[in-house]
Amino acid sequence: MPLLARMLASPLFVDIRPGAVDDLAELFTERRISANGRVLVAVGPGLGQQIWDRVSGALDQADVFTVAGASLAVAGELQSALHERSYDAVVGIGGGRTLDVAKYAATRAAVPMVAVATNLAHDGICSPVASLEHPGGKGSFGVSMPLAVVVDLDYVRAAPARMVRSGVGDAVSNLSAIEDWQLAHRERGEVVDGLAVTFARTAAEAILHRNDGIADEDFLTALAEALVLSGMAMSVAGTSRPCSGACHEFLHAVDSLFPGTANHGELAGVGALFAYHLRGNATRFDQIAGCLRRHDLPLSPDDLGLTVDQFTAAVQHAPETRPDRYTILEHLALDQDGIRKAVSTYSDLTA
Repeated sequence: MPLLARMLASPLFVDIRPGAVDDLAELFTERRISANGRVLVAVGPGLGQQIWDRVSGALDQADVFTVAGASLAVAGELQSALHERSYDAVVGIGGGRTLDVAKYAATRAAVPMVAVATNLAHDGICSPVASLEHPGGKGSFGVSMPLAVVVDLDYVRAAPARMVRSGVGDAVSNLSAIEDWQLAHRERGEVVDGLAVTFARTAAEAILHRNDGIADEDFLTALAEALVLSGMAMSVAGTSRPCSGACHEFLHAVDSLFPGTANHGELAGVGALFAYHLRGNATRFDQIAGCLRRHDLPLSPDDLGLTVDQFTAAVQHAPETRPDRYTILEHLALDQDGIRKAVSTYSDLTA
């Protein structure tokens, strides 16, 4: 009998709205995640701790672990803490760094994980990937998706505006990643998953042409849903391919060569825009540039605080960050002079 359908890993529960954290205790009991609220809560600094203070009275069987940084070492400490008591789940409350630590530890400890996101900086809130620091730098690790995703828009609004806008750059960068995946299919026969592409493209297009912004609840809802869909796209594909191409090679290169330059979503947006410059796709270039400008996101090397030489060095180093990945950067294989010319032209276009 032919296979007529496939099973997809996804969260069992997604709640995106103002006041969502007030129902956390009910989530555990009604959704059968935990019979008595015996969970380990991993909180990040700032809003994560504030949320825990708000809901802790309803979760009197829970214990708290403070996430001191987004590293493999901290994730290992959380994993060890999960083994000290028979916890039903781990709850990550905070930004992307806290959620990545919680996802990694939960996966290694084989317990469910609930993601309570306090900002919309990137698609890590629902992705099967954790980005963690280690002695050799920073790496991406495959993890299980969260069992539930909660985004309280009241806390998202309270987060720094830059951290919320950043998610726009990460969402629209899907368009560039998809083109890179399709290029790899044409040039190397790499298999493209159409359903993953559908999720990733839908997420990007949902944000690309909107004229409202982070001050509007409808926009925040759309952005949160787009980031969840991006996570779903990666889960369906079994790889980050639908959301990560030359755009993310560039951001990893900048993180490696010039750490602290900008955050994940800001760099992903610039990386995607530069990739479209290399492709000569003026229509998509103008659409993405317009979107980034509307949301006060960086476009040019100067916006990032990088010189043309530094931007050139990052582009040159980018393919080394993902040797297994074929993108427009590997396809063109420009030498240093070629890259510098492309960067100089790009810098003029985005000035």
